[in-house]
Amino acid sequence: MATVLFVCRQNAGRSQMSQALFERASAGRHRALSAGTTPAEHVHPEVVSVMAELGIELGDKTPQRLTRELAQQADVVVTMGCGDQCPYIPGKRYIDWELPDPAGRPLAEVRAVRDEIARRTQALAEQLGRHAGVADGVASPAAPRAAWN
Repeated sequence: MATVLFVCRQNAGRSQMSQALFERASAGRHRALSAGTTPAEHVHPEVVSVMAELGIELGDKTPQRLTRELAQQADVVVTMGCGDQCPYIPGKRYIDWELPDPAGRPLAEVRAVRDEIARRTQALAEQLGRHAGVADGVASPAAPRAAWN
């Protein structure tokens, strides 16, 4: 079982959708976490709406801050738009997904982001499922970022 941490800036959109969709795609075979570098007070309402269309409730989720302890739990860290604010922890595998921030966007655009995340999380779950644990080729380490003290 691999643990995947999804990270964006506010943990109120992309990372929340990614966690929920990865959990659905992996069907209990892997664990998902999410966090943000500067967490919002609540999940974006447009994100709650488009996820509810799939029967996934995010309205009760509270965005959380990315901590070193949380990051250390992960085998794979998927970053989305946090740039240098996402710390580099040696020994972790990193994947960077370039996805637009859904905050304040029309529902049609948020649906498109959701659907792209669903495609990527399904592929990641399948890739991890082909390996016992996290194997080479899941992702290569990111370019060195500032290491956490």
